[in-house]
Amino acid sequence: MFRWYAVNTYSGHENKVKQNLEHRRISLGQENAIRQIVIPTEQVQEVKDGQKLTKEQRTMPGYLLVNMNLTDDSWQLVKNTPGVTGFVGASNNPVPLNQGEVDRLLHRETAERPRTRAQFSIGESVKVVSGPLSDFSGEISEINEDAAKLKVLVSIFGRETPVEVGFDQVKKV
Repeated sequence: MFRWYAVNTYSGHENKVKQNLEHRRISLGQENAIRQIVIPTEQVQEVKDGQKLTKEQRTMPGYLLVNMNLTDDSWQLVKNTPGVTGFVGASNNPVPLNQGEVDRLLHRETAERPRTRAQFSIGESVKVVSGPLSDFSGEISEINEDAAKLKVLVSIFGRETPVEVGFDQVKKV
């Protein structure tokens, strides 16, 4: 029975391990035992110099998801692939993932919009480039990555006033 398993790899070597596993699967005649090998990723939007860039980022660094029929041969094939440190679960008894976990990791349940990641840090000086406070400069006091907003302390009439702006409304000074 085909189930999804999480396989632990050396962090940063996921692509190489996936290629090795694909190659070994074919060369050892296990195409029928291993259906699919996936590196879980998500689309992340970064705001850099006022421009939105979308890039792919691993959601689980150091792990691959493998859809396979677990037999002694397929277990040995995956376990002995260079770069694989083991399955998630007991050493000789891998634990299959349930369908809800697989859907969440592979982003099947919703067509979610790409997440935005801040390229800013607290205390950094920025200039507001759009909105009612454009051309004001200030210092970042708070970052809310979930809402893609910054709280910037802007000097209005000689007093520092906290203003909430979006990532795309400011640029670094």
